[in-house]
Amino acid sequence: MAEAAVRTAVPDDVAELARIQVSTWQTGFADLLPPDVLAGLDTAAAGEPLARVIEQGPAVVHVATEGPWVVGFCVTGPAPESESAAANDVPVPDAQTVALVGTLLVEPRWGRRGHAGRLLAAAGAAAAAAGSTRGICWVPERNKSLVGFFRRAGWAPDGVVRTLDAGGQPLREVRMTGPLTLDLR
Repeated sequence: MAEAAVRTAVPDDVAELARIQVSTWQTGFADLLPPDVLAGLDTAAAGEPLARVIEQGPAVVHVATEGPWVVGFCVTGPAPESESAAANDVPVPDAQTVALVGTLLVEPRWGRRGHAGRLLAAAGAAAAAAGSTRGICWVPERNKSLVGFFRRAGWAPDGVVRTLDAGGQPLREVRMTGPLTLDLR
């Protein structure tokens, strides 16, 4: 394996990150989302919010590389109070210190090489340095691989679920929560 690393994204990364997002969703989420939704994904549209976050924050985008290739990315920032609230929409006591992992994607052809773990560790360290005390993320309940990844990282479902409309098809997500300090051995 070529040298693997994680760095903070720069504006020049936007096009490649958008390509990775669309490609990964189209291949990795084919059994979760309707074909017409996946076919309608657009790299230009995916790049706009990434460019805004990279340039303006407050979230941070970390990029995983292997040798000269960008292979994945993670977007993490302060969790909106509505994302960290209890199941009854009551704010949690630590709402001001919860980080949200909004996106964690590794292109499937680069999977199972430790990139996701390195991304989550870097994102967790940055969030902790910014004052966060724990992290949350939303994961499609049927995506056993992604749920398993977060479990191996020490995260667990916290009992909160939501159902999204994915092109007329319900997509049930579980909220995972866990530590920001990860021991990757």
